[in-house]
Amino acid sequence: MENVDYKELKKGGFMRQIQKDHFSMRLKSVGGQLTVQQLKTIQKVAEQYGHGYIHLTSRQGVEIPFINVNNISQIKTQLAEGGVKVGACGPRVRTITACQGNSVCPSGLINTVEVAEGLEERYGGRELPHKFKFGVTGCCNNCLKAEENDLGIKGGIKPLWNSSKCTFCGLCGAICPGKAIEVGKIDKKLHFESDKCIYCGKCVKICPTSAWSGESGFIVSFGGLYGNRITIGRRLLPLIFSTEILYKTIDIALAFFEKNAKNGERFANTLDRVGWKLLEKELNKAL
Repeated sequence: MENVDYKELKKGGFMRQIQKDHFSMRLKSVGGQLTVQQLKTIQKVAEQYGHGYIHLTSRQGVEIPFINVNNISQIKTQLAEGGVKVGACGPRVRTITACQGNSVCPSGLINTVEVAEGLEERYGGRELPHKFKFGVTGCCNNCLKAEENDLGIKGGIKPLWNSSKCTFCGLCGAICPGKAIEVGKIDKKLHFESDKCIYCGKCVKICPTSAWSGESGFIVSFGGLYGNRITIGRRLLPLIFSTEILYKTIDIALAFFEKNAKNGERFANTLDRVGWKLLEKELNKAL
């Protein structure tokens, strides 16, 4: 094939290999979910056009290596017929990763797949000054390492204690990772330091009498970066309790990135240069 536009191919999910005229084709998944039909389609394409194997990326993506540039058109058609889309690379919103969340995992506090699908519908593939990664994890066990992402989302619970239901068994104090709860079994007193609470919800999960309850929400971190340089994403807001506010938060963050970033600059680098306090101010003003 002559006059190959490698930049456009990369934008469409075709990563150039060291072998001439061959690409590793990145496929789209949302929240790590693929149907059996999609898997069968991927298998057929890998057998027919690749070398009979796939590569699983670190961000829940699937790549089929050794795709010849001359076969790309028919491969896209075959994938589409099986419900599979080619992924996105380059300076835009990348694959949105997620753990299984509360629809499967006992520790989950939010429906991560639902959140990931909503993010994909609203932001997937959006053009930005540089690549932008979302990660959604169901609880503070943080399986998806939310703070590694440009914008990370964790499930959390703001706990409430009902003294009339409490037997002062001490289980909540023993399990609390933030050491926010102290229980006096003898004097029947419970002391809760809310500023130490990390919203993990372990007290709610373990309480045998439902003395602890609470509302689930989203813990959002900004500016995570893992690569040649490492930056841990920072929390700039309290717990968010609605999808509407979550989207508004993301809209502000992306608009800030578009307005202030230099071409080819990651979100964390923009925040370091322009100032994290400026984003925090814009968030607090709007929310």
